[in-house]
Amino acid sequence: MGLRAFLDKIKPAFEKGGKFEKLHSTFDAFETFLYVPDTVTENGSHIRDAVDMKRNMIFVMIALMPCFFFGIFNVGYQHFLSSGENVTFWHTVGYGLMKVIPMYLVSYIVGLAIEFIFAEVRHEQVNEGYFVTGFLIPLIMPPDIPLWMLAIAVAFAVIIGKEVFGGTGMNIVNPALLARAFLFFSYPSKMSGDDIWIADKPDAYSGATPLGELLNGSNVMESLNISDMFFGFMPGSVGETSKLAILTGGMFLILTQVISLRILLSVFAGAIIMSLTFNLIGSTPAMEVTFWQHFLIGGFLFGAFFMATDPVTAAQTNTGKIIYGFLVGAIAIMIRVINQAYPEGMMLSILLMNFFAPFIDYVVVNNNIRKRKRRLAKTERRSS
Repeated sequence: MGLRAFLDKIKPAFEKGGKFEKLHSTFDAFETFLYVPDTVTENGSHIRDAVDMKRNMIFVMIALMPCFFFGIFNVGYQHFLSSGENVTFWHTVGYGLMKVIPMYLVSYIVGLAIEFIFAEVRHEQVNEGYFVTGFLIPLIMPPDIPLWMLAIAVAFAVIIGKEVFGGTGMNIVNPALLARAFLFFSYPSKMSGDDIWIADKPDAYSGATPLGELLNGSNVMESLNISDMFFGFMPGSVGETSKLAILTGGMFLILTQVISLRILLSVFAGAIIMSLTFNLIGSTPAMEVTFWQHFLIGGFLFGAFFMATDPVTAAQTNTGKIIYGFLVGAIAIMIRVINQAYPEGMMLSILLMNFFAPFIDYVVVNNNIRKRKRRLAKTERRSS
């Protein structure tokens, strides 16, 4: 009650004509983050329920928590494992926090600053969309990424991937993936190789990821422990290593109906069919990797649950969702196997299909229109 009364007291100063009216969007953002907005629809027919953007964003962030907490632990675990030090659980977590929390501070400070500036200039509300984007970006980055590079990537993703298209709900590509792609192509030495996946590792320690070994032409399943791959005790991006954590969060999103099952199942179907096709050819170690092994290495599962199902950048029609998801999964495996210069094919696959999603919907809608016109023509001929 005290906080609510304080906000009500200072609110007039941020309204039109008030002393701080230019900061209205900033004040509104903090108020609506803390409390449900008091605005309601006044005319027309509307369906009112508890499903809104804030609810969905909160559910996604809850689903990401297992990846976040395990990522913090694994960053510390991989560091002390590489150095051969035997430390306690809390030392491991403490080191992980020192590496991961600064990444989140950079992500939110830079991203939200840009969001607030654009909202003030446009006299618009600050939407909750960036809270999820800002949470996702550090999870798909290597733990040893320089913070100044991360800041540039966040700024690029928010401005070019989101604000130039009109802000939350208008972007055509996933901003978090765009941040990773920007770093991958701008600073490839900081996004590939064996040096960046373990924070402050000794030079003599390999630090190779499963995708890195696949790129080198080795059979990843012969050199890696499957349980470690499933539980996530391996080098990799902060939040992408633990498949158990990803599946836990993914099941929460399925049960709360936040993500589309059509897209999710189609992604897996496309990956399975493409993997089986390459298995039949089997001329290289990469072609011999089975579909379930592809699910355990790299960021395939993370991308399937948290990136490909993004409702803004994915296809919107039911048929379009199936086509979109299938192509995401199939192209991801194709990139991994054929063009191993880009071993994490899931990132490029989702970004590519983000651009094609509107075209897929266009084709689906126009195909339905043509079918209805044909049915109408047949009905008119019969009646005449």
